[in-house]
Amino acid sequence: MKTISLKTAKIHQVFEQLQADFAGNLTHDAEEHILEIDNPLGQGLIKGISFKGGISYMEFDMEFTEDVMLVASSTQYTPICFAYCSQGQVSHSFGPNGERHELENFQTGILTSKTLQDNVLYFEKDMRLKMILVIVSPTKRAGNENHLNHELQKLFFKNNVVDNFAYIGSYNLKVAEKVRQINTVSVTGIARKLMIEGLVHLILALEIQQHSDDLKNATVQESSLTKKEREVVRELSVFINNYPEKQLSVAYLCKKGGLSPSKLQEGFKMMHGTTVTDYIRDVRVRLAENLIKTTDMNISEVVYSIGFISRSYFSKIFKAKYNCSPKEYKDKQRSFAISA
Repeated sequence: MKTISLKTAKIHQVFEQLQADFAGNLTHDAEEHILEIDNPLGQGLIKGISFKGGISYMEFDMEFTEDVMLVASSTQYTPICFAYCSQGQVSHSFGPNGERHELENFQTGILTSKTLQDNVLYFEKDMRLKMILVIVSPTKRAGNENHLNHELQKLFFKNNVVDNFAYIGSYNLKVAEKVRQINTVSVTGIARKLMIEGLVHLILALEIQQHSDDLKNATVQESSLTKKEREVVRELSVFINNYPEKQLSVAYLCKKGGLSPSKLQEGFKMMHGTTVTDYIRDVRVRLAENLIKTTDMNISEVVYSIGFISRSYFSKIFKAKYNCSPKEYKDKQRSFAISA
């Protein structure tokens, strides 16, 4: 097993250490660090970027040829890490001899430790791993009660007594969608950093909300779905996004994915927080909004191109979501374009 030791929490120093241990090509774009690895140790990418307020984002898209243990030494100022695995699985422990916590694909996780406690991540060989970490570090000014890290400590700990804390939460595809959006940001420079920062904040909010929802419903993690069935739900979700114009019924999706209606509904409720029908409708409405805003299609053309049959029904649900009719929305877009 190869062991990598990180002695710092500063993102640029972290990547300097990673490059020294993994080799590879390290590049930068508007403070974003990208380490490309393609050698006998492994193949893939590790990305990282820091934002104001002590928030950092790291993304791993790697496959190693041998087991890797990444040891992050905790400093006096303990960060809170929000983890998410979108492919494969990763293990965590407090110290090399601590109990391991498994984070499977599509699961959220929250990790923090007491002062001067090592955090260890274990990456298995010959397994494609895609995971992210959103790291919220405290400010150097102790007692800053307005800082996000301090607010999160109050949320997770009683009497502000910080101890080792590992929470493996429910399965969630909303986070996976935000990670996908980060990876489709094509602009460069400061615009790229701002777009990524906004999406990272959304990921952080989704993970915090997931933790809150899990506490309200302690049985939310009890699911009859296997790992393979959860992957089928993800694939069907991607299919719906790619082909919203198709008349997709629950029966059709069950046949396509090889799932029973109850399994399909359970999967969408667990990963999207909604029913299959409502998810399809929301995908279509969001696509319609984008078409109205970015094309010259009239409302009827938009309606039928995304699979709706009734224009009046579409107008009703569009207004419920955007607080204006499709025509009013299009007129506003046109007025904005003229004034610009």
